[in-house]
Amino acid sequence: MQIIVAVSGIKNSGKTTLIERLVSELTARGRKVAVIKHDGHEFECDIPGTDTHRFAEHGAYGTACFSENRMFVQRTGTGESYEQLTGLFPEADVIFIEGAKNSSFNKMEVVRSAVSKEPVSNPEGRFLIVTDMPAGTFNEKTANIDDISAIADMIDKMIRRDGNEIG
Repeated sequence: MQIIVAVSGIKNSGKTTLIERLVSELTARGRKVAVIKHDGHEFECDIPGTDTHRFAEHGAYGTACFSENRMFVQRTGTGESYEQLTGLFPEADVIFIEGAKNSSFNKMEVVRSAVSKEPVSNPEGRFLIVTDMPAGTFNEKTANIDDISAIADMIDKMIRRDGNEIG
């Protein structure tokens, strides 16, 4: 069963670090993991000077480069939805989406005392607050930000079940 988990939180709350640690843990457990990152700014995803970058500079709306073990596709966006993007990873057991705080996806939110005091995401779908604050700070299920194994256990349980609820 494939699941999607949004990892939300304010800027600099630790979303990327949490996802990195969960990717390592879940991959070590034999899970296929993909990550989709939303960037609110323009970014360059191809390396200047490469052939594919040069093609794009000359007007190609999309380029692809592949080898036996790797592929890279870059194209001009056309307002793709999260559903379209998650469809790019049919083999994944879990797809993390960094951001998506207003979505109703299965969601965990990072709330670190140094940068935030309360959740800012849509509570619909939120199953966990990952925090460095003491247990009992929130009226929701929490996990310590450093207890990656326990957080990964929850995600594993979601994969094994129907993917829509935590038991």
